[in-house]
Amino acid sequence: MMRAALALARRSLGSTWPNPAVGCVIVRDGRVIARGRTRDGGRPHAEADAIAEAAKAGLSLKGATVYVTLEPCAHHGRTPPCADALVTAGVARVVSALEDPDPRVKGQGHARLKAAGIAVDVGEGADEAAAINAGFLLRVREGRPLFHLKIAGSLDGRIATASGESKWITGEGARRDGHRLRAIHDAILVGAATAAADDPELTCRLPGLAARSPVRIVLDSQARLSPASKLATSANLTPVWLACTRSAPAARRDALARLGVKIVEVDGGDDGRIDVAAAARTLGSRGLTRVLVEGGGQVAASFLKTGLVDGISSYRAGLILGADGRSAVGGLDFARLGSAPRFRLVSARQLQGDTLETWRRED
Repeated sequence: MMRAALALARRSLGSTWPNPAVGCVIVRDGRVIARGRTRDGGRPHAEADAIAEAAKAGLSLKGATVYVTLEPCAHHGRTPPCADALVTAGVARVVSALEDPDPRVKGQGHARLKAAGIAVDVGEGADEAAAINAGFLLRVREGRPLFHLKIAGSLDGRIATASGESKWITGEGARRDGHRLRAIHDAILVGAATAAADDPELTCRLPGLAARSPVRIVLDSQARLSPASKLATSANLTPVWLACTRSAPAARRDALARLGVKIVEVDGGDDGRIDVAAAARTLGSRGLTRVLVEGGGQVAASFLKTGLVDGISSYRAGLILGADGRSAVGGLDFARLGSAPRFRLVSARQLQGDTLETWRRED
């Protein structure tokens, strides 16, 4: 039953920020009587969603067991606490995968259930629940979202030829999976050079998932994004955030803002570029929990050097572009292997001739 709740939580990834993606399954007399998951925008919560499903079917929850992937909330926000709703519903037992580290909840939801005489078990499915909500947990504990780097390149780690040609190194299967990856993140991030060279849309274009297109973020210290770009001209349809420094010309910022681009001021480094650590904190403060970093090489290098890349999806095509091709990652400025960022392989699979490898940062 917890596995079923975890599967429901995964279905909500990318659509619930700033809230976590949670799944809930309610069982009575050995039969599932209700299911729920956190809905778009974070409301309703999974427990409330499941309770509403049971009520719609005219089913009582008295004596039921609830399997939920994160501790039921105990604070009043836009909705009443889920812990109180479960108490009112008369459930007998709650199996919770993970304690919520949010100070407004942290153990209080479980305590409220126990005080009402409800049996509470914590820890079933904890590792998977933590992996699903790694971004939410990072935002609560460290004030920044999870960053996942996507690379689509050749066997020798090149993402374009020397002339800049990159369409298409990987095949259709890999490109479709890349759109799936976009759909499970809150935001996609690229640098100003990628935005200028590729004029990308950065939307999710899988059938039926257009509405899951995430926030599109451009790191652009001087606000050079063209008002005629696909990103700027579609900002009123799918959100675009432009992260720039305070020194970015006001005229450029204002022109983009009039098109619906949200201007986000971020501290700059001594080199005039955006300080990516500061950007990470700013994005976390705005509620983002999962950000997909799509390029280019200098942006990838900046996040790697700062220790902010939590995972990598590497799509590799069976071709060699050579040393004059453009590298997936810019210079990292270290001389010893011990300084290199290290990742461990989580999975590998074939995608119509290309290979997708998923890596997770070694702690």
